[in-house]
Amino acid sequence: MSGTTILGLAGSIIILLALFEMMRRHRLREKYALIWAVVALAIITVAAFPAILFRTSEAIGLAVPANLLFFVASMVIMILTLQHSSELGRLEERTRTLAEEIALLQLEIDQLRDGDGPRGRVEQHDELRE
Repeated sequence: MSGTTILGLAGSIIILLALFEMMRRHRLREKYALIWAVVALAIITVAAFPAILFRTSEAIGLAVPANLLFFVASMVIMILTLQHSSELGRLEERTRTLAEEIALLQLEIDQLRDGDGPRGRVEQHDELRE
């Protein structure tokens, strides 16, 4: 076995062990663990059978198999970044909505403490929602 093969296998095994430990401690959600597990298994496959990389790069017409490896790695990183950006936007919107709902609830609590009647409170609450 070459040093590259050993390095690829060792790195992938470390990633898989870290994934299982993070999932066990509830520090990583299953959907992300699945993505990283697929990446780790792909690395194990390429490390164990480097001919796959060479044949694929020849079939595509690339002179250097490492270029294919870097391209695929770049695409994986871009897809993960896009997915995380999408989720971040969704979470920001949800956070804003929750903050608005808390502000409305705080307004209702303040009005109840000040002694405003229920009729005034309901009318003001409806106005704030529009």
